Amino acid sequence: MTTVLRRLDEIAGTLASRPDVVGLLGLGSCGTQRGRVDEHSDLDFFVVVDEGAKWRYLDRTDWLEAAGPITYRFDHDRNGRKALYADGVFVEYLVFTAAELRTVPFSGARVVWRRDDAPKDLAESGRSIPREPFHTEEFHLNNALTSLYVGLHRELRGERLAASRLIQGSAVDDVIALSRLDGGDFPYRDPFDPARRVERAFRLPLAAMVPGYDGNVPAARFTLDWLSKRYALPAGIGDAIRELIRSADV
Repeated sequence: MTTVLRRLDEIAGTLASRPDVVGLLGLGSCGTQRGRVDEHSDLDFFVVVDEGAKWRYLDRTDWLEAAGPITYRFDHDRNGRKALYADGVFVEYLVFTAAELRTVPFSGARVVWRRDDAPKDLAESGRSIPREPFHTEEFHLNNALTSLYVGLHRELRGERLAASRLIQGSAVDDVIALSRLDGGDFPYRDPFDPARRVERAFRLPLAAMVPGYDGNVPAARFTLDWLSKRYALPAGIGDAIRELIRSADV
């Protein structure tokens, strides 16, 4: 058993002795996808508590420190905290009542421990994860092209960081989506972050698509060429992007 999974079991042992705790859910690689746990995995979990008990698990860390000393803690959400154990295990946790949990979209949760009277469907969200509005080739191709177009205008204006987020961020997310459509979904895909594990799923020339802060124009040129070799680009937007690239090269 890896350190993070062992730590989660230790936390569960402490919480199981608390009468105001309903259950503990593991998420991510500590949830139902334990096959992807490695030495770089952090520990994500939900603590489910009775009404009126949230403050004890948000404001106090005695239950967390029962498994080992904490060297760092950060309040990152009104319902959650991040913390670092002295041995390097990084944890991110949220605290909900059972009623609140029903309103939270999540997937892949695993019951690590639950009280006898806990809801049987504790690990099932009452809300589905928001779906992509248009997961089609037409949508992702045109979304990538318009991100390149707007991003190049921001580059020419001198807004290099904003440009990079469109050219090397949004457009690349659509390239990944197009690759999913062409090659199918892949194991352990993160529904909240398209960049997770993409290197293992597709052979994309990411170094050329994401060269860094000073590389917006070559990134746009490369991504446009990559798209044009695989898809029929609408002439109006394709030609406009090429003209912007020529302007940026002057």
